[in-house]
This record gives sequence, C-alpha cells and structure tokens, in this order.
Amino acid sequence: MDKAAKTPMLEISVVSESVPHLRKGALKDFLKIMKATGRYIDKNYNRTLLTYTFANGSYIEFFSVDNEERVRGPRRNVLYMNEANNIRFDTYHQLAIRTSHEIWIDFNPSNEFWAHEELSEKDNSDVEWLTLTYKDNEALPQTIVEELEKARTKGFYNPLLPIDKLFNETNIKNQYWSNWWKVYGLGLLGALEGVIFSDWSKVKEIPNGAKLLGLGIDFGYTNDPTAIPALYQFNNEYYIDEVEYKTGMSNRNIARKLQKEGFTEQDKMVADSAEPKSIDEINSYGFYIEPASKGRDSIMFGIEVLQNHHFNITERSTNIIEEFRKYCWDVDKTGKKLNRPIDDYNHAMDALRYIGIEVLPHNVVSNSIENTEDILSRLNF
Repeated sequence: MDKAAKTPMLEISVVSESVPHLRKGALKDFLKIMKATGRYIDKNYNRTLLTYTFANGSYIEFFSVDNEERVRGPRRNVLYMNEANNIRFDTYHQLAIRTSHEIWIDFNPSNEFWAHEELSEKDNSDVEWLTLTYKDNEALPQTIVEELEKARTKGFYNPLLPIDKLFNETNIKNQYWSNWWKVYGLGLLGALEGVIFSDWSKVKEIPNGAKLLGLGIDFGYTNDPTAIPALYQFNNEYYIDEVEYKTGMSNRNIARKLQKEGFTEQDKMVADSAEPKSIDEINSYGFYIEPASKGRDSIMFGIEVLQNHHFNITERSTNIIEEFRKYCWDVDKTGKKLNRPIDDYNHAMDALRYIGIEVLPHNVVSNSIENTEDILSRLNF
C-alpha cells in the first residue's frame, strides 16, 4: 500500500488460490487497513474488477490463479502471492516471468513445498527469506495471542524449554499440537501428517539404459492439469519422470507432446477410462492407449500397489514431487483420519496408479474381490 501510494504508475498484482480465498483474506485485510489508516476512497475501488487505483495512477489488482487468462495475461511491476503453498509452481512461474520489479510470497510452513527448492537462498542470490510470527503483528488482539499460545501448553509437557530441547520426543505431549505450534507459533517448517507415500527419493535423471515400463495419463483441462508421468526400471529400481503436467492441453496437444518426447505406439500407456473419446482421439495420432482398470476400491488398491515399492523421482519432476509430499489421508473435522485420500494433489498420483497397477509386481489381491477395510489394514491405516 505504501509503495503504491508513493510510486506513480505502479502495477501491483495480489493473487491467491481462489476468489473466495481472496475476499476472506488478502482483499479483506487490504480494505480494512486502508480504511483504518484513513487512505480509503470509495470511488477508487472497482468492486467488479477487484482493483484499487491510487491518485498517482498506481493500482493494486486482486485475482485468483484459477483464472488461466489472468495468470498468462498482462505484465506487472510487483507480484504478491498469498499462501503460495496452495498454488502450484508452474502457476507461480507463469506469473513470475511477467513481473518486472519484485515478487513477494507468503505461506504457513506446514510442510515443504516448491519454494524450498526453487527459491532457496543458497541457489538464488536475489532471494531473501523472512520468518515472521504472531509476535511480529503488533495489531493482534491479546485474546488471539492467548488462544494461539494455548497450543504450546497442549503440545508439550514443558512448554518453556528452549527450541533445541522443546521438540525432544520425551517432551512432546501431543503430536498434533506440537506440530501446530511449530508451524503457527514459531514459523518453523512442520511435517504434514498422514502422508501416503514416504518411500521415495530424488535423482538427477533417468539412468542410461533404463527400461520404459509405460506412461500413465490423467486428463485435465481448465482447472486441473493433464498429468503424464513415465515409469522406468533400472537394476531393480523404479524411476519416475514428469513428461507433462499442464492445464489447457487439448488431445491434439497431448499427442504432439508424446510425439515430441519420442514415444510411439509400442510404448505402453494407460489413461483415465472416464475419457474414452480423449483416448480414441489421441490413439488416432499413432498411439495405443489403454483405459485404466477401475472397480470397487480401485483407488485404495492402486495406492497399495505403489506403496510396495521405492521410487526415484527425477529432480525436474517438480509437480510430481509436490504431489508425493502433499498427497495424504483425508481427515474429518476432529482431525481423525478417514479411509480415503484427499481429493487434491492427485493428478500425477492417479496417473501413476493407472500404469502402476498394470506393470509393477505386487501380491495385492484384485480390487474386484477385496474391500476397503482389508486394504486399509495392510496399509497400517
């Protein structure tokens, strides 16, 4: 706000994952602060475009990243990305290459995400990380401070220990609240609970001589990306490489991408069976894509097949890595795990299930004769 008011003709974009998220968060805070400081002029605020224009010609626009045209639209001077851990790296990158001056992102460090790798201070001389907590917000009401600090008491037997001793296993009273305090009280990197896949590692590239086992394809378009991971085998190890992970891909573009990467009809491909027309159209370009086998509890069945193996994921596969880090069991309002995964961070996961069920060795009973409870018991759920 100060920068816009003091610098003429500055173009600033504030983005978030959705318009409702913007209205409840960044936009609401902006209007509240503008009014509290006596700088708000009603005629300068366009409620339709969610844009506030200052007297010197500078403006701040608010929009969501689920609007593909805005993401790939006009350039700006300054970008502010709110809760960047809810936004995918490819979206950030599209906005970043259209920003000329500076970029700010904020996030709660509930778990590692793309910024920790792509924007590390070690590898980027123009990047600076700041850790801010509730103690840095002088306007925070005391009642909220007290409520926040209750988590510290709930999480630890001795909540007054220094940080280097606070998180010793013998001092943790409650795992949920200790992790909550770590993230929201101290601003430190936490650990996402209930992650489904933990047996994986990053590698530089697919080894020379690796055998292609096949590709999985999960179709998307407007909001969801089309995800195409390739699965390889080398010396009894399994490797995953990100062939494509992108929104707005037509079937023709998918076929062209596969051709460009050198894949042919001889390569095994398995895609979402809910899209038979897409499969037929891509096959008309010279491929042989099979529809995925789906049945009762096929998601749980596929998860177990994948959990039987360790995967090496190429470092360029940033979106797949993000899904491996964030794909977790769903929970109810009390925090109790449910017998299903979350319906998010699952585009590459679904594609891997499609191909994994077909080509990976496993001793899993067919999902057509097994129920969810049997599968969950073996998943140590």
